[in-house]
Amino acid sequence: MKYKDYYDVLGVKRGASEADIKAAYRKLARKYHPDVSKEADAEKRFKEIAEAYQTLKDAEKRAAYDQLGKQQPGQDFRPPPDWQQQYGDTRFSFDDIDLADLFAGLRGGRPRSGQARTKLPIPGQDYEIPVSITLEQAYRGTDVDIDLSMPEYDAGGAMRRVPRTFKAHIHKGATDGQRLRVPGKGGKGFNGGRDGDLYLNITLQPHLFFRVSGHDLYMDLPLAPWEAVLGASVEVPTPGGPVRLKISPGTQAGQQLRLPRRGLPKPRAGEGDLFAIVQIVVPGKITEQQRAFYKQLAEVSNYDPRKQFKQEARNGN
Repeated sequence: MKYKDYYDVLGVKRGASEADIKAAYRKLARKYHPDVSKEADAEKRFKEIAEAYQTLKDAEKRAAYDQLGKQQPGQDFRPPPDWQQQYGDTRFSFDDIDLADLFAGLRGGRPRSGQARTKLPIPGQDYEIPVSITLEQAYRGTDVDIDLSMPEYDAGGAMRRVPRTFKAHIHKGATDGQRLRVPGKGGKGFNGGRDGDLYLNITLQPHLFFRVSGHDLYMDLPLAPWEAVLGASVEVPTPGGPVRLKISPGTQAGQQLRLPRRGLPKPRAGEGDLFAIVQIVVPGKITEQQRAFYKQLAEVSNYDPRKQFKQEARNGN
C-alpha cells in the first residue's frame, strides 16, 4: 500500500485544528475545482484534496491515520500489527488496497469512554462559475441554463461526479462584473450540513452599438456635416427601442448628448442614462452637383477650423 501525506496535500501541520483543516480544504477546493480552475492538473489535485479532507475531517479516521506514522509519500508500507484489530471491521489485503479505499471502508474506530460517536454537520462547498449574457438579456432579465458536473461523496466516502442541470434567473439590471448568489446550488453538505451556494460571475457580451459603464451606456452617434451645422432630429437605437433625438445647430464632434433613463435598469428603481457621442462623418463619394455645392460653400464661408494654430504661431508658441 502506498503512503499519502494528507496533511501535506492540504498544506497544514499535523497538529492543525479542525477549523484550520476545513479552511485549507475550502481554499484549495475553490482553486482546483475542475469546473472553474484553469490549472492543467485541476481534477487530479481536486480528488487528492477531497480524499485528504474526507479522512482528516473525521476525528476517528484522523486518529487512525495518525497511528500509521509519517512515511515518505509514495512509499510502500503496512499498518502496525494491532492497527486492524483496533480500527478494522474485516481483514484487509494491504497489498492491493489504496489508502483512500482503506479509510473509506473504515468503521470509524471505537468510541472512547463509552461515548457515542458524533458527526458534525459540515456545509457544502461554495462554487463560482462565469455566466455570459447579452446586453438585451441584462436589460429585460433572463433565465439561463446551468449545466455542471459536481463532486459528491457516496455512503462509502468515495468521490463521484454527478451532473446537475437547472435554471437560474438573472433579474433585469445585471451589470458586468456582478456576482449573483444562487443559494443551495453548490456542493452537497455532509452529515446533514446545508448545501453550498453557487455564485454566478456576470459578464456582458460586447454589443454592436453600446458600451457599458455600470448602468450607463455610451454609443457613437454619426452625424452628417449639415446635420451638425443646421441641427436635425435623428433616430437613435436604445435597449428599449429607437427614439428621436434633437440635434441642436452647431453641434460639435465629441460632444456628449444625454438621453436620461435610457440605460440599463437599476436593481431597486430607476435606470441609467444613455450618452450619444457625436461623430462628424464625411461622405466618401459625392456627385458633381454635390461637389459644386461644397465649392460654393467654401467660397462664401469665412470659417477657419485652424484659427487657433495661427494665433499660437503669432504669439511665438
